[in-house]
Amino acid sequence: MDQAFDSLRRQEKIGRAMAVRRKLIREMVEALLAKHRISHGAVPVEKIVESYGIKLSLDEVDDELSGFLVREPGKNKRSVIGANKAHHPHRQRFTIAHELGHFLLHKGEMVHLDQGRGALAINLRNEQSSRGEDQDEREANLFAAELLMPAIFLAKDLEGVSLDILGDSGVLDRLAKKYKVSTQALTFRLANLGYIQL
Repeated sequence: MDQAFDSLRRQEKIGRAMAVRRKLIREMVEALLAKHRISHGAVPVEKIVESYGIKLSLDEVDDELSGFLVREPGKNKRSVIGANKAHHPHRQRFTIAHELGHFLLHKGEMVHLDQGRGALAINLRNEQSSRGEDQDEREANLFAAELLMPAIFLAKDLEGVSLDILGDSGVLDRLAKKYKVSTQALTFRLANLGYIQL
């Protein structure tokens, strides 16, 4: 009984911490949008990445790898965000936003390379990232969704609009095109914001 109670208490504490992180991520994105004077979609994620001095690279990589973030420690502190060149441009945008989320929210894993350059911090976006099983991955996915489909922009676009995902998908298709995201990503975002039920 005590173990069950302790487990419930831990889960409640984790839930409160995640709610705080969600709020922090939304506020961080809203500040980014204000800083770059972005007031509607599609959000120019590439421009935001470059404003941090991060090199953006579209590369031919294994199809299971969506993207990566490489941060070099030391005096130069160069960073690169890469996305899979073979993936659809909308998926590339989500991957780039996801990796920017890692850059701003997480320190990354240390990997030592035999190139005389020391350790690099690397985050990879792959199939596991897409499932959102890891806390850092969930946060990076949330950051990407908040950045590419800001709640405040969607609220304006959906004002007075009736959504019927089983009937006419025209509204979803138009919004997905406007925000340069997949219909699936937009559907999940709208569900998470409470506009629709899946």
